[in-house]
Amino acid sequence: MTDTVESNPGVENPQQSLATAAARNLATTTKSVPQMQGITSRWLLRVLPWVQAQGGVYRVNRRLSYSVGDGRIAATNVGANVQLVAPDLVELPVLRGFDDEDLDVLSALADRFEQREYAPGDVIAEFGHQADAVYVLAHGKVNKLGTGEYGDQTVLGTLVDGDFFGDDALVQDQSIFEWTAKAVTPSTILTLSRRAFQELLDQSDELRAHVESYLANPVKPQNAHGEAAIDVASGHDGEPDLPGTFVDYELRPREYELSVAQTVLRVHTRVADLYNQPMNQTEQQLRLTIEALRERQEHEIVNNREFGLLCNADLKQRIPTRSGPPTPDDMDELLATVWKDPTCIVAHPRAIAAFGQECNKRGIYPASVDINGHQVPSWRGLPILPCNKIPVTKTRTTQIMAMRVGEQNQGVIGLHQTGLPDEYQPGLSVRFMNINEKAIISYLVSAYYSAAILVPDALGVLENVELGRTDD
Repeated sequence: MTDTVESNPGVENPQQSLATAAARNLATTTKSVPQMQGITSRWLLRVLPWVQAQGGVYRVNRRLSYSVGDGRIAATNVGANVQLVAPDLVELPVLRGFDDEDLDVLSALADRFEQREYAPGDVIAEFGHQADAVYVLAHGKVNKLGTGEYGDQTVLGTLVDGDFFGDDALVQDQSIFEWTAKAVTPSTILTLSRRAFQELLDQSDELRAHVESYLANPVKPQNAHGEAAIDVASGHDGEPDLPGTFVDYELRPREYELSVAQTVLRVHTRVADLYNQPMNQTEQQLRLTIEALRERQEHEIVNNREFGLLCNADLKQRIPTRSGPPTPDDMDELLATVWKDPTCIVAHPRAIAAFGQECNKRGIYPASVDINGHQVPSWRGLPILPCNKIPVTKTRTTQIMAMRVGEQNQGVIGLHQTGLPDEYQPGLSVRFMNINEKAIISYLVSAYYSAAILVPDALGVLENVELGRTDD
């Protein structure tokens, strides 16, 4: 029979070894470096080739291009009343170059536009009918419908806010619509009749002289991109007179000045002296500060009004989605805007997810591509890179960019300047400032950068991309 030791439930068992709580007092804790949730992959900064901008300025020299007045006309509203921005009326071809210093004529012209509202499916202008007014789309979306090669109806194009059509009717008696304009969404359109334009023409000598000059002077020879033509002869034989030519340049090329993001990093000497093991406190503070500066750098390259890619994309390079969500058809249309050796597509992560959902609906499964050891989704062999700096509106819409990069490819480039005093990284310097009376060390951390689009077709933007739509 085995003897058993009965425990007394009223008395605790004595501790027979060192407790872990006490043992931790003699142990060395393993620590991570400070973490920061705001750090992203910053693919845009990785994919852009960085060009040295000596002197802090980069000048983009281009072939001379003629402005043909096919931009967009802005509109403002007070409640439900919409009015065009008078200075923007010079985007109309007939008014291109019209100098109205006091804006009296343009303001009078803007006041003559009449506001009309159209519901989805309403026909705004019909093929074959005579055009007697110019139509400016203040808000909404309109399809240009026409007959395809095989007799079926097809969408020839899409008009969005600021686009216009029918402007030939202002100066031509027999102007005919060559396609049908039909509203896709509720649309607000402002119209100016030929009769109202002629009334103002009779009242303003300056406007009449400008229109007469416009009609008298033919359009200067130019190519499909609006650049001054280069005369070349080909396919001839014998000894004909060859054309003489030269390549004309822009007289006022655009210059990009380097922008700066700066902050002052402060570290107390007591912290730097006594608490530097096992990690250097100043280095960790500086590392996280630089990460924040680089995040701001990418944000500015996307959104800055002076040099940001979204704000500086050419209007002719902006296209709307067909139905809202980013479909494979929309992505193909986007790539067509940068068809000359495109490099990549850049989109918000939620836009990439929305595109994946549209592909799933169609049974399409795009392959992934490898970039520096990272697997990223692709379309037509081009990587789709995430960038959370592309804004998403309150109505859950965003934009997608496709670009060609590189100076040799006449693409999009990043600008910086290396060789700075106290340079810590290329284009980023860390300068010791002082130690104040409170024993606080100050460092000035500066990052210099910008971006340039060398030719307009280097960047295309898919606009009004809808996120999160679900079908029943």
